[in-house]
Amino acid sequence: MTATTLENGLRARLHSLARGSVVLAVALGLCATGASGTAAVAETNADAPAVELFVSAGVRGTVAPGTGTTASVTVENDATSRLSSGRVTVEISRTPLTGEDALTAWLEDDESAGTFDELGTDTTAPVDADSSVSSNVFVPPEALADLAPGIYPLRASLSDATIDNDQTDVKTVTSSSVLVVSAAAVPPVAVIVPVTATPASGALLSPDELSALTAPDGDLTAVLEGVAGTSAILAIDPSIPAAIRSLGSTAPEQAREWLSRLDALPNERFTLQFGDADITTQAQAGLGALLQPTTLTPFLNPDAFTAAPIATPTPTSSPTPSPTPTDGPVLPDDATLTAVEGSVSGILWPRSDLTTQNLATFSAYLGEDATTIVSSSVVEGATGARATVDGRSLLVTDAPSSSAFSRAANAAAAPLRQQRLAEASAHLQLSALANPTAPILIGLTRDDTRSADALRDVIASVDTPGFALESLLAAPATTTTLTATPDGARGASLQRMLDDEVVLAAFGTILEDPQVLLSPKRIQIMRATAVGLGADGFDEAVSAVHTATSDTLDAVDIPQASTIQLLSANADLPFSVRNDLPWPVSVRLLVEPNDTRLDVEPEIAATIPAGTTSRVKVPVSARVASGEVTLRLTLLSPTGVQIGPQESVRVSVRAEWETIGLAGFGGLIVLLLGLGIIRTVRRRRRERDSGEKTDAADDGRVLTEESNE
Repeated sequence: MTATTLENGLRARLHSLARGSVVLAVALGLCATGASGTAAVAETNADAPAVELFVSAGVRGTVAPGTGTTASVTVENDATSRLSSGRVTVEISRTPLTGEDALTAWLEDDESAGTFDELGTDTTAPVDADSSVSSNVFVPPEALADLAPGIYPLRASLSDATIDNDQTDVKTVTSSSVLVVSAAAVPPVAVIVPVTATPASGALLSPDELSALTAPDGDLTAVLEGVAGTSAILAIDPSIPAAIRSLGSTAPEQAREWLSRLDALPNERFTLQFGDADITTQAQAGLGALLQPTTLTPFLNPDAFTAAPIATPTPTSSPTPSPTPTDGPVLPDDATLTAVEGSVSGILWPRSDLTTQNLATFSAYLGEDATTIVSSSVVEGATGARATVDGRSLLVTDAPSSSAFSRAANAAAAPLRQQRLAEASAHLQLSALANPTAPILIGLTRDDTRSADALRDVIASVDTPGFALESLLAAPATTTTLTATPDGARGASLQRMLDDEVVLAAFGTILEDPQVLLSPKRIQIMRATAVGLGADGFDEAVSAVHTATSDTLDAVDIPQASTIQLLSANADLPFSVRNDLPWPVSVRLLVEPNDTRLDVEPEIAATIPAGTTSRVKVPVSARVASGEVTLRLTLLSPTGVQIGPQESVRVSVRAEWETIGLAGFGGLIVLLLGLGIIRTVRRRRRERDSGEKTDAADDGRVLTEESNE
C-alpha cells in the first residue's frame, strides 16, 4: 500500500492531471510532496487510472471508551472511465501507537507492530469518472470494548472493482488512518489563525485583488466565516487593512464591509509585522530597529478622501488670531492606515530558528517586554503553551498537532479533511498525555487559501470556548531553553537587500518624490522575509528583489551613440537620455571633451518625461578646422549622484568644410552675377547696333523720295 498526501490546492490540480496519466506517475508525484497522509492509490497496469481511498471513524477520528462508531470510507475515481462496485473492508490493530515516532511510522510508511482485525465490510456503489462515492461501515461497541484509551492504527481496503472500459481488475487499494480512544478530557486548547494575503506586486493589495479576496467566495471572506463564533486567536497582517484604507472612498464596497466585519468580531487578536515580515531574520541581520514601511503616503489618492471643512472665524474681542482656513483633503497617517482594532500589543510570531539573544532584541525593538510565539520543536522538554527562557515570555505552539491541523485546514475535500483531522486528533492526544495539565496552543501555518468549511472544522475540533490569548498569558509558565540552530543566511540576505536599498535611495534623488520608488521597495523587502516563505520561496523572493532593483537602476541612462560629424564651427549637439521609469526624472548632463580643440557647455539640466527617450542639446564650438574629439558624458541627479554608466561619444570636427562651402557658394554667386552682367551688356550692344541700322535705312528712303520729286 502507498501512503500519500494531497497538499493544499494540490488535490484539484491532480484531478485533471490524473486523466490519461499512468498510476505510477501519479503516485510518484504525490509522494514527492514529502508530507504525511493517507490517500491510497490503486494501480492495475501501466495505463490504469488512479483510484483513491479515504477512511475515518468516530468524531474526527475519536471515540469514547466502550462505545461503537461508524467508519466512513470514500472511493474516489480520478479517471475518465467508470469504476465498478467493489468491496471495502475496515480493519483495526489492537496494538496502540505509543509515541510520535510510532504514529509517524504508521501514517507515513504503513508500519505497525500489531496484527489487524476486521471491523466490518460493505459493498460500494459504482463510481463515475472523476467522481466519488462513500460507504458507511457500522462498528458495534463490542468490537471496540477491549480497547484502552490510546491511538490505534485503522485501515480500509477496496477489492473486487473493475475499470468498465476494459474490465481490468483493480488491485487492492488501501488507506491508513487512526482511531483515537479518548481518555480524560483534553487540556484547554487555543488556536491561532493567521490572517494574511500576498499581493502580486509585492507591495499593497490592488483594488482588483481586494475585490476578489473579499468577495462572498474570496479567501479573506473564508477566514472570517471560518473563525466566526469560535475563540480562535487572530494574527492579522496590518498591510490588509492598510490596503483597504489607503483607497479611501474608492475602495471596493465589499472590502470595506470585510474590514467592518473583522473589527466587529469578538475574537482576541494581535498584529503580525507589516507584510508578515520575519522579526527573527531582522534580529539576525543585526538591525537596530524593526523594519517599517518608509511611508504609505504614495499609495494615497487625495481625491479619494474627504476635504477638511473650511474653518469659520468666531467673533471675539480677544486678539487671539482665528484658525487658518483649509479646504484640502484630510489624509490618514501610517498609524491610522495600519491600525487593527482591539489588537493586543507585545505579541510576536516570527520564525522559530531564534536564540536567547534574539528574544532580548525583540523586547528592545518593541520598547516593552515581548511575548514571542515559538514552536515546541525548538524548546527543551514538554512545556505546554506557556514558558520562559531567561525570563523572556514565550507562547509555545505544539509542533506535531499544529502541523497536522494545518494539513487538515488545507484540505478542501471533506473526506480527506476528516481523515487528516483523525491524524491531528492523534497528535493532540499524545501531547495531552505527555503533559496532561498544561494548556495546548495550536498555531496554523500561514496560508492564504483556506476554505471556510475546512477552517471551521479544524477550529471546532479543538477550540475550547472562552480559552484564548488572555487565558494563555495568565497560565503558569515552565522554564525552558531554546535548542534552535539559527539560519544566518537569511539575515545576510536581508542585509544585502537593505544595502541595495541605500543605492536605490541615492538613485531616487532624480525623482520629485523619491518615496514613490522607495516605499514599495521597502515593502517588497519586508515581504521577501515573510514568515510563511520556505527556503525555496525565500530564495525566489530575494532574487526578485535584486532583479527589480537592478532593473530600476538600469531604467535611466545615456544610450550609446555613433560618431557625430561636426561640419560647422558652432552647433548644438543632441544627446539622448532614456527614462523607462513611470515618473519624470530631473537630471544633469555633464559633457567633458578630451581635447581643447572643442569648446562645450559643461553641464545641461533637463527633465525627461516618463517612459521616453529625449534629446538634450549641448552647445559646442570648434577652435580648429578639423580633428577627432571624444566627449565623456555623465548623467547626474540634482544632488550629484551618478546615474547609469559614463558614456563616450566621438565627434569628427570638419569645420573647414563650412569655409569651403561658403567660398564655393560665394564664387558661384560671383560667377552667376558676372555672366548676368555680360549677357546684359551684350544684349544692349545688340539693341544699339540694331537701332543704328534702322536709322540709316530710314535716312536712305527719305533721300530717295526727295530726288524723285
